[in-house]
Amino acid sequence: MPIFAATPRYVQGAEVLSSLGRHTAVLGERSVLVADGIVLELLAGKISTSFAEANMPLEILRFQGEVTHAEIASLAARAKASKADVIIGAGGGKALDAAKGVARTLNLRMVSVPTVASNDGPASASIAVYDANHVMVEVQQMKRHPDLVLVDTAVIASAPLRFFLAGIGDAISKKFEAEACAKAGALTLFGAPVSFTGIASANACYQLLRTHAKPAVDDVRQQRVSSHVEAVVEATVLLSTLSFENGGLSIAHAIARGFSHLPRAANTLHGEHVAYGLLVQLVLEQRDATLVEDLLAFYDDVGLPSRLVHFLRDQPTQEEISLLAEQSVLSPSAARFSPQVDAQLLCNAIISVEALSK
Repeated sequence: MPIFAATPRYVQGAEVLSSLGRHTAVLGERSVLVADGIVLELLAGKISTSFAEANMPLEILRFQGEVTHAEIASLAARAKASKADVIIGAGGGKALDAAKGVARTLNLRMVSVPTVASNDGPASASIAVYDANHVMVEVQQMKRHPDLVLVDTAVIASAPLRFFLAGIGDAISKKFEAEACAKAGALTLFGAPVSFTGIASANACYQLLRTHAKPAVDDVRQQRVSSHVEAVVEATVLLSTLSFENGGLSIAHAIARGFSHLPRAANTLHGEHVAYGLLVQLVLEQRDATLVEDLLAFYDDVGLPSRLVHFLRDQPTQEEISLLAEQSVLSPSAARFSPQVDAQLLCNAIISVEALSK
């Protein structure tokens, strides 16, 4: 039985942040904004003005930077005291996850306002929770998706280019991961088989990226919004989420999980890891060399990493390659692949990728 999961309302465009109050007004009467200090300094004025124009009260809660159980509980207590019925998260992935955690705790409506397009988290129901040492301890699921995802592409285009590139890296894999999940007979996060909608979303995501990514990257370098930027943001924020929630994640995301165990890869981004992981998956699938070469050329054109040296700043050691493989195979995503893989197969595939992309 297919299950389709998605946010019910998605709004995207340049300067749509000025309409946040109006769009939120249909969801409730009192809102709380969760954001970190940097985002508040940049956007609190514009957000507050939009709520004043909508005649809606807005309380602002400062997010301290890490999505721990304690931080979620503290923010939830303050939101409850304010009698809020809508929780708004604005910022990067962690601020959005903190807001999702508050909404989940209080069973309230939630609005997601990403300020970077670095991954597919803004439109998803997932919440990554960490401990005080910044180690992920669990991934929770909201009781429902964000009720509204509002993406101001002028804000996205003004953020550092690296985040935009990471979003492309996270999304480019979805077509191949959905296909791998379907072949393996894997179930989605909602316990359903891969749907035709999931596959179609993943294919559309891939085609938009292949068509628009290069000119969009050039535009973002100039902090310029264009039709290419709009297309890529829709792919990386909306279609990428529809793809993984209704199509599934496989080896590319398993490799991404493994990167967190490489100390020399600290401060590299999830989407960068996924882009590399896709190459590993394609090698495991014994895909045609022409396809792999074409994808490597695309990576080079837009600026995505294709070798471990791009993460480690030096050549990887055999120990690092083995550790990456051993940790990646422990990810649940590694099981959504047929035939079954083990650490040695992943290790061999990583070595092959390193040879391919030299």
